[in-house]
Amino acid sequence: MSNHNGLELTETHWQAIIRNDASYDGIFFYAVKTTRIFCRPSCKSRMPNRENVKVFRNGQEALDAGFHACKRCQPDQLQPPRTEWVEDVALLIEQRYAENWSLDDLSREVSVSPFHLQRSFTELKGCSPAEYLQSIRLQQAAGLLRETQKTVSEIGMDVGFLNPAYFATLFKKKNGQTPTAYRLRMYSSNEQAR
Repeated sequence: MSNHNGLELTETHWQAIIRNDASYDGIFFYAVKTTRIFCRPSCKSRMPNRENVKVFRNGQEALDAGFHACKRCQPDQLQPPRTEWVEDVALLIEQRYAENWSLDDLSREVSVSPFHLQRSFTELKGCSPAEYLQSIRLQQAAGLLRETQKTVSEIGMDVGFLNPAYFATLFKKKNGQTPTAYRLRMYSSNEQAR
């Protein structure tokens, strides 16, 4: 028989809820009496008033007590929809590639553990988030080398590489030539095409 009253809301539960702590996902669920919706601890929905929160061991208990699953965090699913948040991370990287992202930063953005993000992203995208970020930065750098007169160092900084030598090394590894050689080749190709 399920307990419709739920668990006692402890300070640990409350701290997990207000910090959107993904490490508590699956350990407990919380429901909001006023909205009749239940969520995972990691859900980024609006902060409830503490006196309106009920805690449950599992989603079934919350459903049995008359609460509905949150559409955002989908607590009635065994796992949050991975494809969705992996795509969210990929889009974040594509739009904000110049920022200094760590795996922890990215995992906080989608409220999953760094380990789960690394594993799921690699499984679905074929590379780690760090490799994806590096690839996007190098693509952007190639475009800037073709289309601008900025220095190699400026371009490296613009796309998020703070060390020009590291940028040049990675660029050569991916493209088979240094950024300067790449630019000269692109320039001479364009001249010949005229």
